[in-house]
Amino acid sequence: MDRAQKAEQIGQLNEAFNKAGVVVVARYQGMTVADMSKLRTQMRAAGASFKVSKNRLAKRATEGTDAKPIQDLLKGPTGIAFSADPISAPKVAVEYAKTNAKFVILGGVVGSKFLDVEAVRALASLPSLDELRARLAGMLLQPATKIARILQAPAGAVARVIGAHARKGEAA
Repeated sequence: MDRAQKAEQIGQLNEAFNKAGVVVVARYQGMTVADMSKLRTQMRAAGASFKVSKNRLAKRATEGTDAKPIQDLLKGPTGIAFSADPISAPKVAVEYAKTNAKFVILGGVVGSKFLDVEAVRALASLPSLDELRARLAGMLLQPATKIARILQAPAGAVARVIGAHARKGEAA
């Protein structure tokens, strides 16, 4: 890799670190190409991405970004997961680590706050932004349906009483 390619890769990583809401660092030693492809596919489906880069270049790319605390994690064969949503990348990484023992989460960063392995797992256990929106929409719709039911109940009761009186009058 020549200097221009290195500078380009540093620039791309730096841009990714600046845009990312969360960065997760994991060791992937011993994983096959098929395993890596599966991981990348799952990351893309969740709106995240997974990159493998030389540690020295990744360390340089963290300079001037909130991802600087991950520099100590960049030793050995490490990959970096990014997502704008602070839940997507950790959720996919933790789920993937459960099924593949060769994929080991080392830590990460949200904003400028360093996350250890347990914090990444805790972050992954939170509901995603879409799940929270769905719950909120459900909560907002629920009172409206209850109000509609309550408003319809007296009218239905009055209609039943009138109907009963009408049948009683017809029978007499």
